[in-house]
Amino acid sequence: MGENIDFRRWDELIPDALGLIFKNLPLQEILTVVPRVCKSWRKAVTGPYCWQDIDIEQWSQQCRPETLDRMLQMLITRSSGSLRKLCVTGLANDQSLSLIADNAKSLQTLRLPRSEISDSIVEQVAGRLFSVTFLDVSYCRNIGAPALEAIGKNCKLLMGLRRTMHPLEVIDKLSQDDEAFAIATTMPKLKQLEVAYLLISTEAVLKILENCPELELLDVRGCWNVKLDENCIKKFTRLKVVGPLVVDYFGMKGCDDCSNYSGSSGYLAWDFVAGNVGSDYDDEISDGDWEDDHSMEDVEMRFYDGFDLDNAAFDWPLSP
Repeated sequence: MGENIDFRRWDELIPDALGLIFKNLPLQEILTVVPRVCKSWRKAVTGPYCWQDIDIEQWSQQCRPETLDRMLQMLITRSSGSLRKLCVTGLANDQSLSLIADNAKSLQTLRLPRSEISDSIVEQVAGRLFSVTFLDVSYCRNIGAPALEAIGKNCKLLMGLRRTMHPLEVIDKLSQDDEAFAIATTMPKLKQLEVAYLLISTEAVLKILENCPELELLDVRGCWNVKLDENCIKKFTRLKVVGPLVVDYFGMKGCDDCSNYSGSSGYLAWDFVAGNVGSDYDDEISDGDWEDDHSMEDVEMRFYDGFDLDNAAFDWPLSP
């Protein structure tokens, strides 16, 4: 005799449970499909339940700056102060960083590669980023030592910093030792540091090693002026050094939580493949890229009952 099993209807699930499920969907479906299904699903995607972790890094590579600004405003507002992780590429102005900082009381992971942010705005908002433990400011050409110093002085919990640059972006610089010294003097709890292709010296790296005793991963690929011998590396039993020689780029993948770098020290070599620097993504959108080499279709994101979704319309790059 079969047992009677009481199945709960999908529209009766609490918003927290629905949010955990919807977080696994592609961004476009969360914003344009799910809200049309029923009122309980609409409530789930317009509340903070889906937006504690916001990863639009891949999508933001293909959208216009004004579209990105509107998207950030909408999603950060929905997080209602519960934002824990934000990954976005190419912030076009300082105002966007200010918006993020205003909602960063729970923020732990912040990835802003290729953003047009300045030293001055970082110095202004760093005090509001106090909970950040991992920061990615790779390929941010307009910041330097002042920004890194402000981050180090205010982000006391920082354990991971990614400050990778493209070789062509530093070709006009003589030295970036000031950035390395800013890191060394203000970020003692670092466990992961990636400064590939920065123009830094051996002296600057040794200063980092001296002042960051918990360091487990140091990426100095392409830092051609850095000369570290085996005896120097052996002093740091937990440390793995990547570079400065370049042999196999794809063997190395950055990590946000700094927890996977332990064990014996190593002096490793990795490859630089032009055009693929920084192409690692921890939480890629599952349905692949939305290509922008074809026509753009404006999608008015409205609920099934005609409610205007945050009064916003976004351009979604769609494949043909």
